Amino acid sequence: MSIPNTTRLKRKPTPSGEMLREDFLPDYGLTASSLAEAIGVSRQSINEILRERHKVSPEMALRFARLFGNSAEFWLNAQRAVDLWEAAQLIESDVARIEPLMVA
Repeated sequence: MSIPNTTRLKRKPTPSGEMLREDFLPDYGLTASSLAEAIGVSRQSINEILRERHKVSPEMALRFARLFGNSAEFWLNAQRAVDLWEAAQLIESDVARIEPLMVA
């Protein structure tokens, strides 16, 4: 049995990099360098996420969660929302051709 989810997000969800850049870094008074140092990764890794060139990995989500006091799921769900939205845009016409199954 399935429960249809017919509402689609019309705009792209906020990427994790944008959330870090616009909300978390200013609120905590961090720079890309200080964030990298605080979580033990390279500044280049942080810059790639901030510029939205790289996705937040599970390992990075665990580091952010520990530093900011939220959950790894928060970071992974934000990334997942963007990934699904982008995939939906990419294969929208292919998916539209699929006929849903009905319960017998």
